[in-house]
Amino acid sequence: MIAGGEAAWSALDWLLLVERELLAFSAFWFCIGLVDEFAVDLAWLGLRLSGRTKTPQLPVGYGSAPLSGPAAVLLPAFGEAQVIGTTVAHMLATWPQRELTVYVGCYRNDPATLAAAIQAIGDDRRVRLVTLAARGPTTKADCLNRLYRALCADEARRGFNFASVVMHDAEDMVHPCALQAIDAALMMRDFVQLPVRPEPQDGSRWIAGHYSDEFAENHAKGMVVRAALGAAIPAAGVGCGFSRSALGALAESRLLGGESGPFEPGCLTEDYELGLVMSRQGRGSAFLRLRDDSGTLVATRSYFPHRLESAVRQKTRWLHGIAFQGWDRIGWTHNLVDIWMALRDRRGPLTALVLAAAYLLLVLDAGLIVLQWQGKVDVLELSSPLRVMLLASFAGFAWRALCRSVFTTREYGWREGLRSMLRIPIGNVIAIMAGRRALVAYFRSLQDGRVTWEKTVHEAHPAFASLRHRAKA
Repeated sequence: MIAGGEAAWSALDWLLLVERELLAFSAFWFCIGLVDEFAVDLAWLGLRLSGRTKTPQLPVGYGSAPLSGPAAVLLPAFGEAQVIGTTVAHMLATWPQRELTVYVGCYRNDPATLAAAIQAIGDDRRVRLVTLAARGPTTKADCLNRLYRALCADEARRGFNFASVVMHDAEDMVHPCALQAIDAALMMRDFVQLPVRPEPQDGSRWIAGHYSDEFAENHAKGMVVRAALGAAIPAAGVGCGFSRSALGALAESRLLGGESGPFEPGCLTEDYELGLVMSRQGRGSAFLRLRDDSGTLVATRSYFPHRLESAVRQKTRWLHGIAFQGWDRIGWTHNLVDIWMALRDRRGPLTALVLAAAYLLLVLDAGLIVLQWQGKVDVLELSSPLRVMLLASFAGFAWRALCRSVFTTREYGWREGLRSMLRIPIGNVIAIMAGRRALVAYFRSLQDGRVTWEKTVHEAHPAFASLRHRAKA
C-alpha cells in the first residue's frame, strides 16, 4: 500500500511539473505575440491620429467609367458548378466595360462546372472559356498559367496588349467600383490589392463568422500598417490586379528557368508569393481601402467555409503554403520591416503549438483544482517573472478581444462585434487542427515531392439574392 501510494504521489508530482512547464511555455510565447500585436496597434494608432487611415469615398458613377486600357480577369474553376455561373453572370452585369475580357478556366473531367459556365456566359463576347487538357484538379497556379497562355495567344492574334490582369476565384462577388479602382491604381503601381470581406452566413455564425473577424481586423489594420511601413504586400488571390508589363516580365524570367507562366505550379499559395515578388520589383504595390458613394467598402465578397472540416482544410493549405513553403521558397530579405512581416506571416505553426499547450494546460489545471480541493496536492507558488507574464497575458488577451470586436463592429455591426469575442476560441481550435495537418502535409511533401491541393468546396454564393432581386426588377 505504501509503495502504491508513493507511486501515486510521484505521478502527481510529475503532473505538477508538467503543468508548470506548460504554464511557463505558454505565458512566455503569449507575451512575445502580444508585443508583436501591440507594436502593430501602436503603428495603426499613429496612422489614425495623423489621418492616414481615412478611407476615401468615391464619386457617384465611378464604377461605370471607361478603363485606361483593356483588362483581363483570370477565373480558375474546378468543382464549382454551384457557384461559377452566378460569379460570371454577376461579374458581367456589374462590370459593363467593353474593354473587359474574362478568362474562365475549366477541366475536361468536370463537365458540370463547364456547363454552368457556358450557360452563364450566354452570348457575351467578353468571356473566353478555356478548357484544360489535364485532369483536374491540378493546382490553382497550373490553371492560372493555362489562362495566362490563352491571354498571350489572344494578344498575339488580335494585335494588342492588355493593360491589366485581375485575379478572382470562382465564388467571388465583385464590387461595381473594383475594376475601375484597380485600373486607376495600376497606372502608378505594378500590383494592387483590395480588401476581402467574408459575408456573414445565418447558418454558420460561428465557423464562417470567425473569418469575418480575422479579415475585418487584418484588412483594416494589419495590411494598412504593412503598406504604410513600406513592407511587401501579399496578394490574397482575389480582388488583386497586376500590370500586364510587370506580369509579362515575371513570366519571361521564369521561362528561362523552365516555367511556363508567372504562377508557380508547385506552390499552394501562389497568390501570396506573387504579391510579395511584385511588391519588391518595379513600381511596387498598393493596398486600397475605398468606399463607394453609399459608404460601402469596395471589397471582394464571398462565403467562406461554414463547416469545421472545410475550415480546417482551407487553413491547412494556407499554413502549408505561407509558413512552410514560404520559408523554403522565398527565404528572408535584409529589410527589417519585411523580416518582421514575414515572421508574422509564418508564425502559424508556432501559434498552433502554443495554443495547443495552453488548452492542455486548462485541462490539467481543472484536474489539479479538484485534487487540491481533496487535499491530495499542494498549491505551488508562482515565481515573480511567471506571475508578471501571466498578468500580461490576461491583460493582452482582453485588449486583443476588444480590438477585434471594434474592427468587426465597424464593418458588420455591434451584434457581430459581440460575437467576435466569443468566436476567438473557435478560431483557436481551427488553428490548432490546421497546424497539425499542415505539418504532416509538409513532411509528406518532403518525402515524395508532391504537393496536394486541398480545394475548398463552395455551395452558396452571396450574389444569389442580388441576382434574384435584379430579375424581379
